Amino acid sequence: MPSEWIARQDQTIALQGEWTLANYRDIKSALSHHTVKTPARYEAGDEPFSLKAITRLDTAGAVLVIELIGVERAQKVSDWAGELPTEQQALLVRIAEAMEAPLDVEPPSYSRLSQALATVGVNMVGLWSQQRQLLAFIGLVIATLFQLIFRPRRWRVTAMVAHVQQSGLNAVPIVALLTFMVGAVVAFLGATVLQDFGATVYTIDLVAFSFLREFGVLLAAILLAGRTASAFTAQIGAMKSNEEIDALQAQGLDPIELLVLPRVMAMLISLPMLAFVGMLSGLAGGAMVAALSLDISLTQFINTLQKDVSVTHFLVGLSKAPVFAFVIAVIGCLEGFKVSGSAQSVGAHTTSSVVQSIFMVILIDALAALFFMEMGW
Repeated sequence: MPSEWIARQDQTIALQGEWTLANYRDIKSALSHHTVKTPARYEAGDEPFSLKAITRLDTAGAVLVIELIGVERAQKVSDWAGELPTEQQALLVRIAEAMEAPLDVEPPSYSRLSQALATVGVNMVGLWSQQRQLLAFIGLVIATLFQLIFRPRRWRVTAMVAHVQQSGLNAVPIVALLTFMVGAVVAFLGATVLQDFGATVYTIDLVAFSFLREFGVLLAAILLAGRTASAFTAQIGAMKSNEEIDALQAQGLDPIELLVLPRVMAMLISLPMLAFVGMLSGLAGGAMVAALSLDISLTQFINTLQKDVSVTHFLVGLSKAPVFAFVIAVIGCLEGFKVSGSAQSVGAHTTSSVVQSIFMVILIDALAALFFMEMGW
C-alpha cells in the first residue's frame, strides 16, 4: 500500500521520507495499514527492503524501521543496505541490539546471610558518615562560638532568652511531674526489696544516689531530646524548605551564628536548671513514699540525706548536664540543616534527631558512669 513513507516497487518495499519523531504517529498509522506485517516473510527473502530513499532518521524512526524489518535484519543492515549513511546504519544496529536484550532480567539471588551482612554493612557506612558529619558540625559550632565570644555586640541575647523560655521554662512542669513519679516508683521498689532485710531506711540513700547521680539529669535530658531537639529540627527544616537559610546566606549572614548558637546557649542554660528541678522532684517523690508507706518522716528523710549523701554526688550528676545539652542542641540543628525541602524530609529528620539525641545521651551517660566509677567519685 503506497504512502508517503512506504512504497512497493515490484518485489521490494521501499522506505522513504523522514522517519523522525515528528512523523511518528503518521508512520505508525501507515504501518498498521500495511499488508505485509510478518517478519518471517522478510527473513525468507520474499519481500526485500530498500532504505536508500530515507532522507532523515532518528531514534523514534529507527524503532519503527526495526519493528518493520525485524531485529536480525537490522543488525545486518550493512550487508544489504550499504547505500544508507554510516551514521544511520550504526543507529539501527545499536537500537536493534537494545531491543534484542531481554527486558525481564532476573536479579541475582543471594542467601539470607549475605543479605543480612549487606544490610549491616550499609547501616554501618551510614552510621560512620553520620558521625563524621556530626563531628564536623560540632567543630564548626565551636569555632563560630570562639569567634563571637569576645564580640558582645554580635550576641543574640533576645533569641537566646526566647529559646530559654521555650526549651527550659516551659518544660519545668513535665520534668518535675515525670521525675516526681519516677522517684516514687524507685522508692517503692527499693522498699519492697529492702524490707526483706529489715533495711527500709536505706531507701532514702537509694533514691538520693539514683537521682543525684543519674536519673535527675538523665530524665531531663531525654525529655529535652524528645521535646526540644525535635523542635529545633522542625524549625530549621521549615526554614530550609522555604529557602530562608539561602536568603540569609545571600545577605552575607551566617546561619550558624543566627540560628544555631542561640539554641545551643539556651540549652546550656536550660538543661542544668531542669536537671536540678528533676533532682529535687525525684527526692520529693521518694520522701512522699517514705512518709506514707515506710513511716519515715520528712525530718528524718532530710537528716539522713545530710548525713549519708555528700555533695559530690550532686556535682557529678550536674556536671553531665552541659554535655548532654550541647549534644542535643547540635544534633537537633544539624538534622534541620539536612532537610531536603519536602514535608516528608522534615518528618524523617525530626524523627532522626530524637533517636540520635536519646541514643547519644544514654551512651555518654554510660561512659561517664564508667569514668566516675574508675575515678572513685
